[in-house]
Amino acid sequence: MTTSPLANPTATRELLEEFGLATKHRLGQNFLIDNHVIERICELAELAGDERVLEVGPGCGTLTLALLQEAACVTSIEADPELEPVLDAHAADYANFRFIMGDALKVGPEQIEQAAGGEPTVFVANLPYNVAATIILQFFQTMPALKRAVVMVQKEVADRIAAVPGNKTYGGYTAKLGLYAQVTGRFEVPPRCFMPAPHVDSAVVRIDRVDGVVPEGLDREFVARVIDAAFAQRRKTIRNSMSANGFAKDVLDAAIETCGIAPTTRAETLDVADFVRLAQELIHDA
Repeated sequence: MTTSPLANPTATRELLEEFGLATKHRLGQNFLIDNHVIERICELAELAGDERVLEVGPGCGTLTLALLQEAACVTSIEADPELEPVLDAHAADYANFRFIMGDALKVGPEQIEQAAGGEPTVFVANLPYNVAATIILQFFQTMPALKRAVVMVQKEVADRIAAVPGNKTYGGYTAKLGLYAQVTGRFEVPPRCFMPAPHVDSAVVRIDRVDGVVPEGLDREFVARVIDAAFAQRRKTIRNSMSANGFAKDVLDAAIETCGIAPTTRAETLDVADFVRLAQELIHDA
């Protein structure tokens, strides 16, 4: 059973005091202090010992120290420069630990691959909540070797990630993520598991890459453009929303009819396969 020596309030407080640090709300810092949550994250991640794990927002390294026991190597990206000495200390203790200081949304896949000694295969993180959704989608888009992600996010973000058509939380983001991956696991994490306790509920989701959602030869970016146009004006029909966002009405009408979609349909009722079929018809006239 994987545990972390930092997953309790006393150890975390002592480490922060040792380095003269405090939590920063602006960076979304809430340190995980519950070993049971760490264990469940590691169970969901199913690490076999040969993975190159990528982590974002390691903080003082609570989850990191657990992952280092299970993975071939862990590469963490941290935005707070004041945490660099803490991560340096961990790197001195663990030969399989690397870290990059910077904004995860601006660190390129090449830099990550260089630090990790290869492309990351698993993404495990207690994510900064303000950028969590963007990071998850971007990593699946830009890192083809990434097989799965196990990430802690705000409960509302988890709801968006796991939403299904017809659900009020289902939107363009959900559909675009569905071009790459699907949710295969989830559990809730209450505020008491963190220091300081956040004012929101959290959830851990496992997301596995799915191949074959988009046929070979069809550009995923074009499908994403179709999805964005369909959801641009949620209260409108898919025909009206898409025609107001770059698609000609006559072309749309023909594509919608060929796909067997009613012109009065709204985007939130369509699944990922529907958007792929619609994009296949529209690409000919793009």
